[in-house]
Order: sequence, then C-alpha cells, then structure tokens
Amino acid sequence: MISRRNILLSGAALGGATLLAQQAQAQPRPGAPANPASRPGAAPQAPAGRDAGPGRVITPNGASLPWKLVDGVKVFHLIAEPVVREIAPGLTVDCWGYNGLTPGPTIEATEGDRCRFYVTNKLPEETAVHWHGVFLPNGMDGVSGVTQKPIPPGQTFRYELTFTKAGTFMYHPHFDEMIQIALGMTGMIVVHPRARRETRRVRDYALMLHEWQIPAGTRRPNPLAMSDFNVLTFNSKAFPATEPLVAEVGDLVRIRLGNLGPMDHHPIHIHGHAFRVVETDGGPVPRAAQWPETTVLVPTGAVRVIEFVADAPGDWPFHCHMTHHVMNQMGHDVPNMIGVDVRGLDQKLGKHLPGYMTMGHTGMGHMGAMGMPAPGNSIPMQGAPGPFGHIDMGGMFTLVKIRERLTGNGDPGWYQHPPGTVADVASEDELRRDGIEIG
Repeated sequence: MISRRNILLSGAALGGATLLAQQAQAQPRPGAPANPASRPGAAPQAPAGRDAGPGRVITPNGASLPWKLVDGVKVFHLIAEPVVREIAPGLTVDCWGYNGLTPGPTIEATEGDRCRFYVTNKLPEETAVHWHGVFLPNGMDGVSGVTQKPIPPGQTFRYELTFTKAGTFMYHPHFDEMIQIALGMTGMIVVHPRARRETRRVRDYALMLHEWQIPAGTRRPNPLAMSDFNVLTFNSKAFPATEPLVAEVGDLVRIRLGNLGPMDHHPIHIHGHAFRVVETDGGPVPRAAQWPETTVLVPTGAVRVIEFVADAPGDWPFHCHMTHHVMNQMGHDVPNMIGVDVRGLDQKLGKHLPGYMTMGHTGMGHMGAMGMPAPGNSIPMQGAPGPFGHIDMGGMFTLVKIRERLTGNGDPGWYQHPPGTVADVASEDELRRDGIEIG
C-alpha cells in the first residue's frame, strides 16, 4: 500500500518518482562507536602534545592529530581505517577515514619542524598518503607506483619531512583516489609560521568541504557518483549537526577551507561581513592582490584561507551558495510541480491511495518542518528549529556566532536581538505613513 510517507519520500508528492521507501532501510549497527568530537556544541579538546593556546587551529566536529617529541622530531601516527560517521541526527554512514574520523584529524606543525609520520593501513585494500601542497623530498610525496610502493593492508610505512614553509595544505590517498577520497579519506595540514604576526586575538578554524551520494535508507556512500550528490558537508557534518564558528567582537577570524572533491567547486558565502582571501595551498596572497569579498570559490583540489575582523554581533550564516548544496538528501530528479492546479486531486487519489497528499505545487519551504516519517537512516530535507521558526537549510551550512563576550569555544546559544531590530509585520499605520498601497 502506498502511504503518504511513501508518497513524500518517493517524490510522488511532487509528481511521482522512484519510491525511496522501497530502498534498503539499514539501521545503525548496534554498538557502533560514537565519535566524542562530533557532539554538536562540544568545546574543542586539545590533544596531548599540542599547544592549545591562542592562535592554534580549531577543527569543528573534529580534532587535531596528537604528536610526541622524539630526539627533536615531532612524531605522528595516522591510521587509515573504516569509519562510522553520524553526518546529522538520523543519518549514520559507513565510510573510510583516518584515526576514527572523516575528515582525518588536522595535522598541526610549525615552520621548520622535522616531522615523522607513521601510516598504518587498516583498510581492505592498499593505500598511500600524499601531502598536498607540501614541499618535500620526492620519495616522501606519497604517489603509489611513482614515488613509493603502496602500503598493503596491515602494514605501517614511515614518511619523514621538514616543513620548510608555513601555510595550509591537505593530505589524501594517492592510490585508488576515486574510491578512497570519495569515501572520506581527506584531511588538512596547518603549518604555523615560526614568528607570530597577529596583533589581535585570532579564532582559527579549519573546514574540509565534501560531497556525498547517499541514497535514502542506505549507509554506504556511493564512491562512483559523478553528479547528483545529495549530502554536502563541512567536516563531514551537515546542518543542523555542524558546530558554529564563534568569535568575540574585535577578533580576527581565520577560516581555512579545503576541498578535495570529489567533483564540485563550492562558492562559500558569509553574511554580515566581508573577508579577504589571504592564502591558498600555494602560499600567501600578497596584500596588494587581496580585495574584499563576501563569497569565495573553493575549487576542487584547492585551499582558500579567508580572514575578517568580527565587528557585528549576531548569528551569521556561512554556507555554500549552490542552493542544492544546502539541502539534506533531497532527490534531484523529481518532476516540477510548481503552479500545477491540484484542486480535487487529493480526494480523487485518496480513494485509491490512502494517505495521499499532494505537495510541492506551492513551493517546498515547509516540507522539512512537516515531520513526516522517513525511511530508516535518512534525513530528506531535514532542517532544524530556530529562534523564529523552522530553519529549512541543511548540508553545507553553519553559523558564525559573534558576541561581545564569550565563555569558551562552545555554542553560546541563539543571539538575543536588541528590541526593535528584527524585521516583522508592517502595521497599517506604517504603510499609510510611507504611502505604501497593498492591492
């Protein structure tokens, strides 16, 4: 029997499409490990051996990779392995990553550091790690078949290099890249300058952009997808699970954006502020070449670092400006029902399809707030409650929360607007005063 639930999720509520409810409805595995760093609003934790003072990087919904000092060398351990990731409440997926995370933990070092990386392979196939944008000896570049043998399952390889330049870089496999990167094997590298240059407090954030195709009711992203991605993420989290980026008025906010694909570029936009692009994975952008922007295109395989001074309190959206990239698991091949005359249709079809309800003909803004049943492990058009009603955004969307004063790095809650500063219904007296006629 086709129910209203099936109609909505199959796209038949928008005109008919394949029944999503008939897909596999795999549930999260009992006892699946929870990632403590993924708790919404959780304050970033400082891993052992890392300076957690001002100027260090915060990876929302993630962590930095611990290290220890051995005879003057910083020693890190990366583990390539299957990872269970909750992308948002209601959607948990089986992917691949590093050290229990996707993206992998952020690697932090200082210009001039000698670093040793042990990479253990716990995947079912070979792998290798490429240090994207880093200048290093050719034999440490991590390209399987070109500069090294692949790392077999169960083995550990050693990489050793000196970070000769400060900057923002990435790491990823260079073996079976199409599958391994698509399944989540990415990470960011931040090499701090030896001499600090900031004259004010810095809020330094790292965000990896990623896109996934995850059919509703399934747990395994499709790494063969070349288009029609339906889950878009910051640090492998989709709104409402994305942690906010917080700052106090007067702080310098630095956001490091990395994009390893697999396919799309992303125009990342901020509200309420303008920023400058100060760095790419190729190096710093000269001051004379910088100009104010509110949107930056982050190409596949590239890093863009933006900076701005937080000067306006509030909750400011920060998101990809491709509109389908701020939706959660919506099918993109449903018929267009906007403007269709559906008078009497529900009554007629309801005789044959109990529970049928036509939707989409007046727009789709409220569909995520309807709370209709969905297949297990899926979040079609899921948004979140906000201070003024339902937020119908999802995917690659978060908030920059700026306050006069903050306690820690956690979510400070919703902004309390001063009286009279929120858009609201215009009164008849106001319309009459300003000569506005409503037909």
